[in-house]
Amino acid sequence: MEERYIAAVDLGTSKTALAVARVEGEDVQVIYYKERPSAGVRYGYVFNPQRASDVLKEMVRSAETELHIRILQMVVGLPRYYVRQEIAKAEVPRGTDDGRITREDVESLKNIALDTYPLDNPEKEIIFGAVAQSIETDEIIQATEEDVVGMISEKFMGYYKTFVGTRKNRTNIDNIFNDTGIALSKTCFTPITTAKAVLTANEMNNGVALLEFGAGVTSVTVFQGGILRHYASIPFGAASVTEDIRLECGFSTALAENIKLAYGACMPEKLASMSEKIIKVVNEENGAEKDLPVRYLSEIITCREKEIIEAMLYEIERSGMADTLRSGLVITGGGAAMTGLANLIKEMSGYNVRMGYPLRKFSATGCPGAMETAAATVISMVMACKDDRYVNCIEQLPSQEPEEQVPEPEAEEAAPERPEDALFNKDEFGPEQKPEKKKPVKEPKQKKDRKPSPIWTKITGKLGDTLNSLFDDMVDNQ
Repeated sequence: MEERYIAAVDLGTSKTALAVARVEGEDVQVIYYKERPSAGVRYGYVFNPQRASDVLKEMVRSAETELHIRILQMVVGLPRYYVRQEIAKAEVPRGTDDGRITREDVESLKNIALDTYPLDNPEKEIIFGAVAQSIETDEIIQATEEDVVGMISEKFMGYYKTFVGTRKNRTNIDNIFNDTGIALSKTCFTPITTAKAVLTANEMNNGVALLEFGAGVTSVTVFQGGILRHYASIPFGAASVTEDIRLECGFSTALAENIKLAYGACMPEKLASMSEKIIKVVNEENGAEKDLPVRYLSEIITCREKEIIEAMLYEIERSGMADTLRSGLVITGGGAAMTGLANLIKEMSGYNVRMGYPLRKFSATGCPGAMETAAATVISMVMACKDDRYVNCIEQLPSQEPEEQVPEPEAEEAAPERPEDALFNKDEFGPEQKPEKKKPVKEPKQKKDRKPSPIWTKITGKLGDTLNSLFDDMVDNQ
């Protein structure tokens, strides 16, 4: 089975998230997931491509070093703000002898609707995505795309909800990847992909609203009958909460964010004994101390969260689906992890509320962050591309690279041509002391240190020395 790799990036307001996944058939394994503070991104769109590309370059370099790969292509999400929804339609006349409606026909009808939709200002606007609302045939008026596949009908008309965004925001994404030297494999309108990665099929059929709490943007996506019926977003999110803490308490942005993550919570009346705790903050520059009651911190957070929730509930009412959300609300995104937020939404809306973690349709051993709500967007892009066999973002893997071969020494150095040369140590014999004979030479026996016999010790003079030497030679030859 073909093995592919998908690399996806989420260019968020406060963080940039990069994920790499190995795909083999239906098996998806996330092998890398990291987050870094963003730069050059505001309200979910890129306003400074240079600063944003610097962050992405560093993240790509880190991923390539850790995984020993080279990333050639990448999947990226489109902005969620400055997006409006419109209705587009298309009709293709068909004769009864044209055959059955195929999936290719359904896709062609959608492309016709998008290509013929009259944008108000084509030079400044671009269509980010579209979702079929209903398909009409001779027999059915409100059909889904799946319903009409295989039917025979003279009438073939479709209505689509299109999402129109700013062309400059799309162009800035191209500029980032041009600077990085990585090709764009695919772009995704993330409200659609995130919903499919977080919501179950039953929830989308029964009616549900997905609230995504990002740092710069909070959005709501309403589903009914398995179809996306309404989308809206506002330029407020978790970063707005941090900014409120900074202004009220006179802290730096970094300190306000750390305090929010460590002690932040909604609904101060529900904090019990924790509400009486006081945080002592010491300024490292001048040593000044400041006390921050946890209850006061919670009141600051709750005020801003209520404003965001009220805006989302207004959009749900405007969708016309408020009374049909049998599955309630699902909250996801990095801002959804705020303590007490789900209970606050339930109290204000009356809906059942659950946390929206990525559905367990993949494995992520060694990447625990990939299972959190903050990773839902980038993981959703990976899952959206898993069935597209043309998306393969990695050039090669280290396991497929041959190890560097060390050249073997020359024959004359490793194995001497003359076998007798190998039997002698050059350090001992020296280059001039090799034997001349060209046959193996046995190592001579070492002479034993023997004491002369007592008989010979009495003999002196030349005769004694000569006889003594002869005696030693006779013993050695035995």
